[in-house]
Formats: sequence, structure tokens, C-alpha cells
Amino acid sequence: MTQTNWSLVVHGGSGVIDRADLTPEQDRAYRGVLAQAAEAGAAVLRAGGAALDAVEAAIHVLEDDPLFNAGRGAVFTAEGCNELDAAIMDGATLEAGAVAGVTHVRNPISAARKVMERSPHVLLIGRGADAFAEAQGLTPVDSSYFFVETRWRALETQLRREGRPVPQRPAGADRDERHAALAHDEGKRGTVGCVARDSRGHVAAGTSTGGVTAKSWGRVGDSPLIGAGTYASDASAAISGTGEGEYFIRLSVARAIAALVELKGLGLQAAVDQVVQTELTGLGGVGGVIAVAPDGQTAWGFNTSGMYRARLASDQPLEVAIYKDEP
Repeated sequence: MTQTNWSLVVHGGSGVIDRADLTPEQDRAYRGVLAQAAEAGAAVLRAGGAALDAVEAAIHVLEDDPLFNAGRGAVFTAEGCNELDAAIMDGATLEAGAVAGVTHVRNPISAARKVMERSPHVLLIGRGADAFAEAQGLTPVDSSYFFVETRWRALETQLRREGRPVPQRPAGADRDERHAALAHDEGKRGTVGCVARDSRGHVAAGTSTGGVTAKSWGRVGDSPLIGAGTYASDASAAISGTGEGEYFIRLSVARAIAALVELKGLGLQAAVDQVVQTELTGLGGVGGVIAVAPDGQTAWGFNTSGMYRARLASDQPLEVAIYKDEP
């Protein structure tokens, strides 16, 4: 294998994303950030870096942009706060780390990696996860960092639709709508993720999310659950999912795809299609996945009208897509 033999895929969430729903400005904005994220990960791989580092670098870009429901652009809970989840997994070792319900971590994907590398655990939650992240050198941010006007308006709309009370607007909330106003509500949900294969043949996966708009009771979805929304193994593939987490959990979507590749010998795209288009759809769930195999092949699949996505490889140019009718 040469040092340039690598591949990477990123996603920014799936859902109700039709051409008529996005203005030309929104379309350009999403494609621009997806390209930026893919290039950030590719820069690591071009330099001979590890898949794990590429995944973290790409997801940082998406977490820092208010267009996506992760990190800076996370949606609000019914109580009017932001609770963030993330997971990362190393296909070479099967080591994994995850956090759920963190409220002061700027980049939850990095907190998940700290859990993997510096704790004996896989998943930490809530205040303990926030405290652990700070103890590991991740500077905490004030909750106001996550306030995005369009996300707050989406919360108000959802709560009123459900007949539930709207919480008091956070003190000092930023009303700057210049970039955040481009954010599209793809149907209450949203997630970001990345999968990569490096020049050594190792794969890695990461997923980060703000969860579901107006969620209650400390709800946690599939993103931080290894095998549900995130999985990676050099014996099969790396997968990151996005969609209705409850269905992804019940089907162990990410692990199911990996198992079809490893145990039944299916090609990566065939395995993705089997789980997403047949099993997930058959159960009534919606969403999508991105995947990469140790041989470098990539795949994606979704049963929604769109999924923000991009991919590139050492021998393939950057490809960015949003809608169902794109390749």
C-alpha cells in the first residue's frame, strides 16, 4: 500500500431535505462546509496521518459551524438547554469512547476520544462527562456558546405544536443571524459524522449530535452508542449513522452493516443497502449512513429525501451531495 492510498466520507445529517426547501444561498453554504470538513480530514490522510485523527479533524469543522446539529449548532431540549452526544472508534484496536448529555464541551468528539484514550470506560454522561473533559484539558465553554437563533425558533415552533410550554429565553442570547439563519431544519433531527481509511489500511468512525429538538427526560439517541450509530473494525468497515436514533438502536445499524461485510462477505454498498433500505425501512425508521472499508471502498445510503454528504479519496476527486437524485 502506498502512503496516498486513503479515503474519507463525511455526513451532516439526513432528513427532509428537498431541493425546494433550500435557497441557493443555503445550498452553497452547506456544500461549502461539507467540502471544508472533508478537506480537513483529507489533509491528515495526505500527510500519512491516522484515520482516527482525520475523523476528529473533519468533525471539528462540522461541530464548529452552526449549520449542523452538533456542537455550536446543537438543537435545544424542551428545557431550553443543549445536550451533546458523540462517539469515536478505532478500527485497528476496537477501542472506543463516547459522551452523552454534555453541556459545556465545545467539541464533543474530542471528549469522546479522551474517554477512549484516557479512561477505562467507553461511555460517560452528563456532569461527570463534562468534568472529565475539563480534567483532560478540554477548555469548557459557557452554555451561551451554543445559542443559535434559528435553533431557538425551531424549539419554540415544536413546543407550541405539541402544546408544551416554551422555556424562558436564555439570558444574553446572541441574536446574530447572519450565518446561522442559513441553517435548515431537516425534520427535528440532525447529526454529523465521518469515516476514514488511512494509508496503513486502518479505519475509524466518529459521530456527533445535539440530539432531537425539544427532547425531554435526558433522552439519548444512537450516536454515542457503539454498534448503533457508530462502529469501526479493520475486519469489516467503519460506519456513522444519522436519523431516528431509536430505530438505529433497536437494529444495531452500524454493527449490522459491519457484520454483513465480515461474516456474510457482502460488498460494502450491498451491506449498507440491506440494512438501510430493507431492515431500517421495514421497521419504519428513517435515516442514513456513511461507510468505508479497509480496502478503501466507500458507500452511503439513506431512505430520506436528502442527506448532507461528501467524500474523496487519494484517487478520487471531492464529491459533495445533498439530495436524493444526486449520485
